[in-house]
Amino acid sequence: RFNFPTDVAIDTANNVYVADSQNHTIRKISAAGVVTTMAGLAGTNGQADGTGSAARFWVPSGVAVEPSGANVYVTDRTNHTIRRITAAGVVTTFAGKARSNGQRDGFGEQASFYYPYDIVMGPTGDMYVADSYDHSIRKVTPDGRVTTIAGDGTASDDDGSRDGTGAAARFSFPSGVAVAGNGDVWVVDTSNQTIRKITPAGVVTTIAGRVDTTGINDGAATAARFRYPHAIAVTPNGNVVIADTENHTIRYLDVAALQVTTFAGHPAVYGFVDAQGSAARFFFPTDVAFDSAGNLYVTDNHAIRKVTPAGVVTTFAGNASVSGAVDGVGAGARFRYPSGVAVGPGDVVYVADTDNHTIRKITPDGTVTTLAGLAGQAEQTNGTGSAARFDSPFGLTVDDRGNVYVADTYNHAIRMVEPTGVVTSFAGLGRGYPGSKDAVGTSATFRYPSGIAIDGARNLYVADWGNDIIRKITPSGVVTTFAGTFYAGGSNDGIGTDARFSEPRDVAVTAAGVVYVADTANHTIRRISPSGQVTTVAGRAGSAGNVDGLGAAARFHLPTGIAVSSTGRVAVVDTLNHNVRVGDAAPPQILSLTLSVPAIDPGESAVLHWWTADGTTVSIDNGIGTVEATGTRVVRPTQTTRYTLTVTGPGGTVTKSIELLVVKSGPRKRSVRH
Repeated sequence: RFNFPTDVAIDTANNVYVADSQNHTIRKISAAGVVTTMAGLAGTNGQADGTGSAARFWVPSGVAVEPSGANVYVTDRTNHTIRRITAAGVVTTFAGKARSNGQRDGFGEQASFYYPYDIVMGPTGDMYVADSYDHSIRKVTPDGRVTTIAGDGTASDDDGSRDGTGAAARFSFPSGVAVAGNGDVWVVDTSNQTIRKITPAGVVTTIAGRVDTTGINDGAATAARFRYPHAIAVTPNGNVVIADTENHTIRYLDVAALQVTTFAGHPAVYGFVDAQGSAARFFFPTDVAFDSAGNLYVTDNHAIRKVTPAGVVTTFAGNASVSGAVDGVGAGARFRYPSGVAVGPGDVVYVADTDNHTIRKITPDGTVTTLAGLAGQAEQTNGTGSAARFDSPFGLTVDDRGNVYVADTYNHAIRMVEPTGVVTSFAGLGRGYPGSKDAVGTSATFRYPSGIAIDGARNLYVADWGNDIIRKITPSGVVTTFAGTFYAGGSNDGIGTDARFSEPRDVAVTAAGVVYVADTANHTIRRISPSGQVTTVAGRAGSAGNVDGLGAAARFHLPTGIAVSSTGRVAVVDTLNHNVRVGDAAPPQILSLTLSVPAIDPGESAVLHWWTADGTTVSIDNGIGTVEATGTRVVRPTQTTRYTLTVTGPGGTVTKSIELLVVKSGPRKRSVRH
């Protein structure tokens, strides 16, 4: 079994090496097909050098091997390092410093990377790395010297796809790299939707695809279209094969003829179609929110879509196919990959316009304005309106006073925007200081917080994506870890820090404080009771799919957004399935016995027993009035012969009789169990 294997490499003896990403391990498959774990411990992430299962990785993504198989090199993505594994399984950190991101050239740990995604070994033994969040291509020599051969670490809206030489070139989240026999380096420039080439002299040119334009077109290279391609390889004859990930196809580039064809696979059913139910189409939706009437608002590419309770989908604001940063009405407005949406008082919609680094506001008539931040300017600055700065905000929520709380993801902070546009830092030390420290206000630290929700008591809950935990922030700014353990991904249910999550992306909370989590990399929906009990309520960890059903029978594929309505309906943005799923919480569980007893004499005691699911509300009707209770309670009834147990939970209310134990008081004691 594997869990999201992301890359393979092969040595001259036909052994295959696998980056088993979500298992945080490196696996080896012999030429005879025998699979062994070469290094790391399945399901346990971290950063530790050592031998075999004593070593730790954190989402390893790319793997390269020396032809002899003597050494394997791994891009340890979330640790921001390059690791080396000997044939005996001894793991050392070869380049970069764990948990220290950046773009710095140098030897060994003097160098730094920022989510390195892919690695390939060239014919001379030099390795090339797609340093994704540094938007650059790095070179690592056999002795550990790291240099940047193309890109300068930035990818602005204006020049994030520029051809040029060395640092003058620009990339946008490159994720795949390959080397041809003549020394040309081929790059999958994922967010630019293009295939780029770097000559040995460092000259970068765009060979196939068109910047910021997605599609599935075959044809002349620059007329071809891709949809977030992620991997690339060079054939022995010098042609290029591309994993066109979100088209679900394998594409082939004839380098001499400059022609792109689809080699295998068929694109999935998605797009931007307004219609009802299954006739509608989405394209990688990311977040969802309910308004007071039960309408859903969905962030979908460059647009905000609206779904009525009857399932009718319309485009509420923006144009899904055209990006920009324009205020306006409805389709006249422009967004750039918004990731978060929330609905505030008066059904005003607020949007985290992620790639514009702004917070937008949409009134019920579709008028879009920019509440805070300045498009194209990524920084962390408090101020009013356009004087404030954010860096790739992913999520937001609104309180009953109209204050907007923002998960300012790349600033590692929680910001607050008042209705007047005044922006302040509410929690988190902020830019340049990722961490997992519980503290008060800006003394606390977060690591890529991405989702945020507020309960009826104005407590905030945060999906602290980079830490694999859920945080809680009181109205006074006290930050605590509500569930999960930082740097310890997994899928365990349990109470508080005994539970485990894997890259949770979003949270939603009921007025009663029940929290729902889109546990993205586990492909599951989790539930946290007010007491901190974590349970998996839908999907199965490590099992991606697109299946409707109850509980563990359902399947999701990287769910990234979640919302809960006032009536308990839960909506999930199932991103890689290009759909929005809606369901009702299962009814609460009651196990009890039917009660039928004779009249109870005064002075006799009735002991009531019941068993319900955690997080429900329980009441007991003794025929005289309602008594709130939980667990086991002793009461003194009069002439009552029947007790009724009513349990109310997220899925509704159920009623059953309960077991009653009658104990006779006085010298003639008797016990009757019904």
